[in-house]
Amino acid sequence: MNHVIPWLRERRPDGRAPSRTDYAGAVYGSLLAASVLAAASTVGEFPRLETVVLLLVTGLVFWATHVYARVAGERTVGQSLTWPEVRRVGRGEWSIVEAAVLPAAAVAVSPLLGLSLTGTAWFALAVAVAQQVSWAYIGALHARASRRQAGVEALVNLVLGLVIVGAKALVGH
Repeated sequence: MNHVIPWLRERRPDGRAPSRTDYAGAVYGSLLAASVLAAASTVGEFPRLETVVLLLVTGLVFWATHVYARVAGERTVGQSLTWPEVRRVGRGEWSIVEAAVLPAAAVAVSPLLGLSLTGTAWFALAVAVAQQVSWAYIGALHARASRRQAGVEALVNLVLGLVIVGAKALVGH
């Protein structure tokens, strides 16, 4: 029997359960945050505030890009774009920005944990990869995948995250 996490159940405007789930933005945003952290920390030690701003601004820019690409790419021939449609798509893609928040928070609180700038980069990278794997697993369960399938999806995302970690380790710590 597939179990769905109750607090993740969303309803359509008519009150019925959704016919599909979309955690792609959360997974993608987490992968993006991990990539930003890995790349930024390999070119030198970024001050914490700059890293937080870099994560959030990158999330916002990619969110805006995804919104534009979806609205422009999915519109019906001969119809103009409408603000309600742009807002709907913007809300649907917002998880890309949200995924940058936890790694940014990890960077922000790292001094309280006594972490150096290098330690901060590794800590925030671990947070980004952990949330990426978690969102993949939760998204699969929410889509009513079996626990085994959800585990496979989480494992695939762990491998993607570890590729980024490996690239960071190879290029420079």
